Amino acid sequence: MKILAIIPARGGSKGIPSKNIRLLADKPLIGHTITEVKKCISVNRVVVSTDNVEITDIALHHGAEVIRRPDELSTDTSSSESSLLHALDYLYKKENYESDLLVFLQCTSPLTKAEDIEGTIKTLLEENADTAFSAVPSHSFIWKRDVNGCAIAVNHDKSRRPLRQEMEPEFVETGAIYVMRTSGFREAKFRFFGKTVIYQTPPECFIDINDPLDFHLAETLFRYGGKKEKQEMFPKKLEAIIFDFDGVFTNNRVLIMEDGKEAVLCSRGDGMGISMLKKKGFRLLVLSTEKNSIVKTRCDKLGIECVHGADDKKGILIQWLKERNIDKKNIIYVGNDINDIECLQIAGCGIAVKDAYPPVKEAAQIVLSSPGGQDAVRELADLIL
Repeated sequence: MKILAIIPARGGSKGIPSKNIRLLADKPLIGHTITEVKKCISVNRVVVSTDNVEITDIALHHGAEVIRRPDELSTDTSSSESSLLHALDYLYKKENYESDLLVFLQCTSPLTKAEDIEGTIKTLLEENADTAFSAVPSHSFIWKRDVNGCAIAVNHDKSRRPLRQEMEPEFVETGAIYVMRTSGFREAKFRFFGKTVIYQTPPECFIDINDPLDFHLAETLFRYGGKKEKQEMFPKKLEAIIFDFDGVFTNNRVLIMEDGKEAVLCSRGDGMGISMLKKKGFRLLVLSTEKNSIVKTRCDKLGIECVHGADDKKGILIQWLKERNIDKKNIIYVGNDINDIECLQIAGCGIAVKDAYPPVKEAAQIVLSSPGGQDAVRELADLIL
């Protein structure tokens, strides 16, 4: 089955200027949606429809195709359906390509997860429907005003206030995910046609960004969700935490004195994080290739074990674990450079600092929000504790 995902994203936005490319958790808004839909096994193709050069570059960088949308379909009053139909026509005329299902995603819902996109597709197929959309349940009491300005109860009897559990649940569109049979959409030219079914998405993923307050709320929810996801990746029986030094405890820079001695900058916040972890009884080790004794000096002050001048970090780590009867699946390793990759891969959970080199981030299961030397160790301590 051919399943095509289209993400309309125009350049103009009155509520939040350049909204679709504004950074949310260090990634452009549209990048979050592309990243999640690219994880979907059932989606064969991802296309962004846009009129904007910057959005085009970001979309291509995140692995999506781009279809240039004409200006007349990129105004404040242009419907999403018009951009979807334009993209479908473009692909058919250029490639004779026609999908079986169309997945319409809105990048203003950056908390959308791959499993919810897959879930909406699965709901449509299992219920033999024509259209499906994501929604959250609602037990809200809805009112409206009559012509005289008096309040009228819409979904309940105002003379008898029902208990929440007595109310039949209603559903609110998230605005994030819509799935349609492509041929039916082409004919109807509207996202809801034929048999329509609902996929119930988690309430914590419900955010539709239309104004600055929505954006701040999304940032808060994103941090909360990201924290939970990181914590779930930690070993169930965490016994030891191993750190690289340069680029983790430091910002990876060195100060050379006139006499040739070296100095580095470390974070007192990281020192507090180490103290917190020690009090909880975790075994801590700094494993560094740096030969300068400054590494040992810092570790001695923190009161943690240190091996520096380590050319074979993986071999030394395996031996260290063996001597202490610690299973490698019960450890966390934190690094920033390519000589950390082997240790990251054997650890139960490999972690990279924010400014780690790209191959290190790819090898890690978790990337911290803090750069090396700037409270990255403290961030990890807070997550663990």
